[in-house]
Amino acid sequence: MCDTTARLDGKVVVVTGGSSGLGLEAAKNIAKRGARVVIASRNETKLQKAQAEIVNTSGNYNVAYKLLDLGSLKSVRSFVNDMNGEERLDVLINNAGAIGLPDRLTADELNLTMQVNFFGAFLLTFLLLPKLKASAPSRIINGSAASMYIGSIDFNNWNDIGTHTAIQVVASSKLAMVLFNAELAKRLKGTGVTANSFDPFIAPGTDVFFGLPSYLQDVSRIIASLIGQPKEEVGRQLGYLAAAPNLEMVSGEHYKFCGKFPSHWLVNDGVLTKKLWEESKKLVHISPEEDWELGNK
Repeated sequence: MCDTTARLDGKVVVVTGGSSGLGLEAAKNIAKRGARVVIASRNETKLQKAQAEIVNTSGNYNVAYKLLDLGSLKSVRSFVNDMNGEERLDVLINNAGAIGLPDRLTADELNLTMQVNFFGAFLLTFLLLPKLKASAPSRIINGSAASMYIGSIDFNNWNDIGTHTAIQVVASSKLAMVLFNAELAKRLKGTGVTANSFDPFIAPGTDVFFGLPSYLQDVSRIIASLIGQPKEEVGRQLGYLAAAPNLEMVSGEHYKFCGKFPSHWLVNDGVLTKKLWEESKKLVHISPEEDWELGNK
């Protein structure tokens, strides 16, 4: 469907959710291209196992792991502080996400699913942008899903618990990601940093369904096995988006099956995307010291 022989030697690539599933496959593909790959998740045991697997399959020993819990703003900030010790950052792949999480607030007073699938990635991306700009040309790939088409954004209630179904909150978090991507792409014009969103469709053999009740996990896995695409193929697609020379200046697009695909119609609502950006900054408590946008005013 798509491929490129482009190398990434000398580049540094971060893959969130890189310890398993689609993130692991993407990390393998990118490591084979010669990049320094940093995989991130909250489970150190899984990270260690994934690191060894990536090295063994790619022959690239320049693979590191760092702990990152998107459900904790403190953990995100700690990860960013660690990443600032890296010489550069050329590609950020916001792949991590989950469905079927408990309907509760985090210690940051945010809806858990919204935080894991959106707010954590928003904070991570915002704080890493100075390094991405310094490493330009660089790329950001924001994971989403087709569920976004049934999502909604209600700034007064998007962190409520007990009022949204599991499907509704996931859909809204995925919609938030593409709206964020649209606003991000606008704000990054002229910086050499691109931002594109990506829908991996569904793939068998991943643990994305782990939070669902057992019977729904079984049904979801059957559906994935029937109509999904191999996780290795999704990893190849992410590798393409990270490395393809023809995409170096492409930004603000939505991809599926490695081709441009219609995004949500609300990405064209500039008032909405701007408000989402501003409200998100407030909720993740961007401090004046962290706010690189203050220098643009």
